[in-house]
Amino acid sequence: MPGTLPPPDPSAQASPSATTPIDATASVDAAASVGVAASVGAAAPSPEIHTVRNADHAALAELPWHLPLAEWPEKLLGGLPRGISRHVVRYVEIGDEVLAIKETDDAQATREFDILGALGNLDVPLVEARAVVGGRRTASGQALKGALITAYLEFSLPYRALFSRDLAEDTGGRLVDALAVLLVRLHLVGFYWGDVSLSNTLFRRDADAYAAYVVDAETGELHDQLSDGQRNMDLRIARMNIAGDFLDLQAAGLVAPETDPLAAGERLCESYNALWAELTRVEEFSVNERWRIDERIRRLNDLGFDLGELTVTTDLDGISLLVSPKVVEPNHHSRRLLRLTGIGANENQARAMLNDLDSFRSAPEIAEFDELDESQAARRWLDEVYKPLIQAIPENLTRKLEPGQIFYEFAEHRRTMARARQRDIPTMEAIAYFIVDYLANLPDEIRYVDSKKF
Repeated sequence: MPGTLPPPDPSAQASPSATTPIDATASVDAAASVGVAASVGAAAPSPEIHTVRNADHAALAELPWHLPLAEWPEKLLGGLPRGISRHVVRYVEIGDEVLAIKETDDAQATREFDILGALGNLDVPLVEARAVVGGRRTASGQALKGALITAYLEFSLPYRALFSRDLAEDTGGRLVDALAVLLVRLHLVGFYWGDVSLSNTLFRRDADAYAAYVVDAETGELHDQLSDGQRNMDLRIARMNIAGDFLDLQAAGLVAPETDPLAAGERLCESYNALWAELTRVEEFSVNERWRIDERIRRLNDLGFDLGELTVTTDLDGISLLVSPKVVEPNHHSRRLLRLTGIGANENQARAMLNDLDSFRSAPEIAEFDELDESQAARRWLDEVYKPLIQAIPENLTRKLEPGQIFYEFAEHRRTMARARQRDIPTMEAIAYFIVDYLANLPDEIRYVDSKKF
């Protein structure tokens, strides 16, 4: 099998593959659609603007669709980096929201819009598709490319930004590991990416790790199930592209010259293969070793996955069991935290909060006098720890980190203080020091703005 994919057939891209289960609620045909004229005078032709949200129509109609995206006036564009892309990409601020606009062929924009919508319905981490624009023409009638519009992912960072501002040890390794988890999740739902790379991914901080999100799906295909050949092709492409990403970082002086770009690609493959095997492999047990099924489930939970369906088959002699996971669901800790507290957080942030909740519940002043069940302890933890922290953050500092990451950093800062002072730090004292000594000194990450300072 070759190491690179042939260029997509434009005729095949006009509509998704027959094997692609596109959800009607996400497709262009089911989206609210109206042909509206850009407000550039009577001579300007009217493009076709299809949106997921009716409220977006009017604002999008005001944009100068009669101009190539590269010629849009600077006053319309948000102060966000344009990044590395094969297409022209610009950001526009509409109200208090930022939208990313990618210029591409009409058929390709429609196809990617549909795929992003379908993946979103499958709970895959990605940018949200908001609209697609086709039939664009200049005021003189010359045809222009279409556009795909997605919502800007708040608190996300491109990989180059993380190397520019994050001096934590093994940043590259943690980004590659996050991409491996994302690729496993994509393959589990039958998505062949076709262009796996750090450049096509955005990252959010997730406790001491990162969470990866799909940004570009134009080369992807959605199937009922992927073959081993399709998965291995994605891995081969990933290995090559990630080596290229690290060569770019070396050229920019963002990683050490002695860093081996090929090793980063190999690490992704190793992380992917280990996680894929744990989630999908068939195990054989003795009928007297049913406890090993519980052990397998606990290992999956530790990796952040729940077992939704398990097939157990007994051999003809009734001596051994074949155990095969059929449905595995990500975000084990996120779902548990949401059920207990109503807090939405990334998986590792949720794990950290649940650990803090367990520590709170087992503290002598709680455990000795109150026999609290998990739900009761969660309510007290919310009132006595989490809410005081979040409510104490000044408005001007809320753009630094998302709430889940704020709590993780607070817990780490509090532990560091306790070790240094050899005593427990009361919650309100810890909050005060955390805000002044740590949070106030961080750059804003709600919307990344390229800066030599970071």
